[in-house]
Amino acid sequence: MGALEEAHLAACGCGDEEEEGEEDLLAELGGGEAPGDAMEPAVRALLAGLGEDDRREGLRRTPKRVAKAFRDGTRGYRQKVKDIVQGALFPEVGVDKRTGSAGGTGGQVVVRDIDLYSYCESCLLPFSIQCHVGYVPSGGRVVGLSKLSRVADVFAKRFQNPQRLANEVCGALHASIQPAGVAVAMQCWHIPLPENFKCKNSRALIRTSHSSRSGVFEGENSSFWNDFLALLKLRGIDMEMDSHSASLTWCPLRPHEVPLCNGHAKRITTNGASSAKSASIPSNMVSAVSSMLLSLGEDPLRKELLGSPQRYVQWLMRFRACNLDVKLNGFTLNSASVYERPGEDATDHRAISSELHLPFCAQCEHHLLPFYGVVHIGYFGSGDGEGINRSHFQALVHFYGCKLQVQERMTRQIAEAVYSVSHRGAIVVVEANHICMISRGIEKIRSSTATVAVLARQALRRLYIWFEVVMQLWHGCHFTSHCRRERPGPRHVECCV
Repeated sequence: MGALEEAHLAACGCGDEEEEGEEDLLAELGGGEAPGDAMEPAVRALLAGLGEDDRREGLRRTPKRVAKAFRDGTRGYRQKVKDIVQGALFPEVGVDKRTGSAGGTGGQVVVRDIDLYSYCESCLLPFSIQCHVGYVPSGGRVVGLSKLSRVADVFAKRFQNPQRLANEVCGALHASIQPAGVAVAMQCWHIPLPENFKCKNSRALIRTSHSSRSGVFEGENSSFWNDFLALLKLRGIDMEMDSHSASLTWCPLRPHEVPLCNGHAKRITTNGASSAKSASIPSNMVSAVSSMLLSLGEDPLRKELLGSPQRYVQWLMRFRACNLDVKLNGFTLNSASVYERPGEDATDHRAISSELHLPFCAQCEHHLLPFYGVVHIGYFGSGDGEGINRSHFQALVHFYGCKLQVQERMTRQIAEAVYSVSHRGAIVVVEANHICMISRGIEKIRSSTATVAVLARQALRRLYIWFEVVMQLWHGCHFTSHCRRERPGPRHVECCV
């Protein structure tokens, strides 16, 4: 991509607060539109297409946040590998080859577990990467270790596919530091379609492994490559076992569709033939995404990006505001109004029923990025052994999850809906991974968020004790002295208070 000598694309937009302030000042002084201003109107068009009002409280700053996230996630186009590596090459005397290999000649250097995020060029959604880089120094010089991860980040902060990313990192390092060889291994995870989160193993993301090598690492019998793989195995990473995954379909939105004009797409059957049925996609939303790519300096007509705006809109449309009826024990919940039955006595010692690990995938309304995880629900049962069917709870979770959301509100809404049926008490725990938290800004990889909502007229202490027991069951801990498990498994727990 020519990143060694010049940025792949001209500078467009800004990725930090100082440059953003300069853009605002320029607009205030009447000096013309700030670069990237086209991003925010495009995001507003997407929100309107989803049936949302960008003037409501939670969405007022969403266009600006989304624009900033995309600019930051593609900053690699405006960075040069040469600027990073230059000045970071240090002389290091190697040993005589007759006595071994180390130092600046012949000894292998491996940096493992480099956590990165990139944007999938097929659907424009972020995917996570764990990168491992090794090289064999030559010419009596080594490169600063931090530069290996910084070079990898330059190419990750672009619209990518995993194999090309590995190839570009390998090629850039080989050309810039001129070692005897470079090896790059990557494990990548892509979020699946929301409907696939209903599967038994729904917490597993789509995973593939990729590698690229040059110089002394090339060849099936390369001892350097075998040593590199052995060093990865010490960390529990078996690239040889994972290599078959590279042949799997990477982007879940890509394999079954061929983009056509005017916002339409044809589906591909299993034998490769196009079906006559086409899926309609709002053309104004597709145009908005194309304008976002142009604002970032990309070419929507580039071969690898053909159809990407359509696929991104397809993803967003899965979270369109909808009018869905959810039925629980004879009650129809549409707005989840909370009410109480007069004369109910909630002090009776009835069993607490629970449903654990209800998967969900929602869309963060602040950044238009997905967050996903599981919901745990507990409620006071009727005491006659009957409870609410799990499928009803899953439908309830889907109802509040398949829209633009925030986790705190979603937790409260589910708790209110369950309480409106049980009338005695409900507790909801939501655990989620937020891509908006780990792919941008602070980039806290492997972080997760838990939220709890408890609603009870009385016996609040019983619900909290139930929560403690369920967490212990879930994590395999020992029970506390004031609780006992009446039935096998965590589905029915009774606490003595």
